[in-house]
Amino acid sequence: MLLASVLGVLMGLVMGLTGAGGGILGVPALVLGLGLSMTQAAPVSLLAVGAAAAVGAIDGLRHGLVRYRAALLIALLGALFSPLGVFVAHQLSEQLLMGLFSALMVLVAWRMLRREKAEAGPSDHGSASWGQKNCMLNQQTGRLAWTAKCTATLAALGAVTGAVSGLLGVGGGFLIVPAFKQLTDVQMRGIVATSLMVVSLLSLIGVVGAFHAGVSIEPVGWMFIGASIVGMLAGRRLCSVIPARSLQVGFASLCVVVAVGMLANALR
Repeated sequence: MLLASVLGVLMGLVMGLTGAGGGILGVPALVLGLGLSMTQAAPVSLLAVGAAAAVGAIDGLRHGLVRYRAALLIALLGALFSPLGVFVAHQLSEQLLMGLFSALMVLVAWRMLRREKAEAGPSDHGSASWGQKNCMLNQQTGRLAWTAKCTATLAALGAVTGAVSGLLGVGGGFLIVPAFKQLTDVQMRGIVATSLMVVSLLSLIGVVGAFHAGVSIEPVGWMFIGASIVGMLAGRRLCSVIPARSLQVGFASLCVVVAVGMLANALR
């Protein structure tokens, strides 16, 4: 129980410091730290990530940062494709799932370490013209312009995120944040808040699906979930005092170390 509390706080802390991407540490913490299998760890990790992300999403809604229509569309498509990921996960071996998860963590680390090109513009990640982005904000209303291209883009993002979420038991924030930066001209604060809402919805939907399939959560899992919420609250308070680049390098390094540990565990 004590170890579950410590690991839960650490996961929530990283999640609060780095945004939704910290949730990718949930499964390794449960597998390597508490000895759960991948299929046992997935629902616990999803519920911990979902509950912690909901804290951030509610704060984003209070400040008007969440693009809630986009979040609901992505979550809806994610909900439809998440059971497919869960089904595939149960057909694969434990070793293969761990290998896939390790590869995913290395990819996340690489994206985190890669420095982005500085672009001039009114938003904090550069301006965009109508020809550059799939989803653009209406300059008069400040809301997304819901063209057919924009709707199809967000729906596809939801489908991919849902499938990966169900397959590996991750919230999907590491996919949503970079995709939103690439495909829309929404400012970064809005991207993170919207991502947190999607992650919370997708995670909780995934947990319901797992419960429906007969998966149960042990008391040690509930301890981990509660501790992750505490860590998330602490992380959100600390993120303003730690340099962003230091967070990125630290998180990426941690991802690589954990990925190696997962791979070594799979090859035993």
